[in-house]
Amino acid sequence: MHAAVAVAWRANRRGGWQGAAIVAVALAVGIGLAVLAWIYTFQESLIFHPERLPAEHRFVFSDVSEVSIDVGGETLSALHLKLPAPRGVVFFLHGNNGNLATWFTNSDFYRAANYDLFMLDYRGYGKSSGRIDSEAQLRADVLAAWQVVERQYVGKLRVIYGRSLGTALAAGLAAQVQPDLTILVSPYCSLAQVMQAHYPLLPTVLLRYRLETCADAAHLRSPLLLVHGEDDTVIPVWHSEQLLAVAPQARLLRLPGAAHADVHRFSAYTSELLRTLDAL
Repeated sequence: MHAAVAVAWRANRRGGWQGAAIVAVALAVGIGLAVLAWIYTFQESLIFHPERLPAEHRFVFSDVSEVSIDVGGETLSALHLKLPAPRGVVFFLHGNNGNLATWFTNSDFYRAANYDLFMLDYRGYGKSSGRIDSEAQLRADVLAAWQVVERQYVGKLRVIYGRSLGTALAAGLAAQVQPDLTILVSPYCSLAQVMQAHYPLLPTVLLRYRLETCADAAHLRSPLLLVHGEDDTVIPVWHSEQLLAVAPQARLLRLPGAAHADVHRFSAYTSELLRTLDAL
């Protein structure tokens, strides 16, 4: 009698452990799926890091105008450096953080090169209203801004410049409009590759922002200048090497000692940009 009770107790105990294990596995799977669902739904907060500016903020430049661009009920804020007799315009697409107050800081270079400079804030950045909801929306906004600008430079040189996040947007726009020159600084071949490098356990199928720079650069027929810091750990230089492979007309300026955010501080960068713009 006692032996039968002991056997039954041991069986129940084993069943209890098995049940607890099943519950633990189910709980872990549920948490994992919830995390993946959050990443898929709210990935904008991981990719984009805007800093807003108050509506009353004013940029103080004697030869720079504030521009507002209507995009489907929202307004993009932009700055436009206009020189008396420029050779052309540089259409600048900045990185994933900050705003025009932190990015529009090297206008003297463009004055010296005799190029106008146009730079916009994406939705939710600076004084731009709204928020980024999709890659299609982001690309449409960039195209709308370009169409406002390029009609002012008929017969003049048109340059599209992208930095970091903005390189995919710049390559996509350039493939569509074929400017006189495209400049990509600290570019990535695709955002999926960046994601795999930094978050190897996350499936790239979650990524709604493909931002495939290499795919667009392959359709460029005009000159392409790539600039990359050799010490860049955010987007390693092999991304630019992949771009070289798909765009044979491209040139790559490798900057020894430069990382991701300090490329513009190197004299070789400034010299090469000036030489390339002068040569157009």
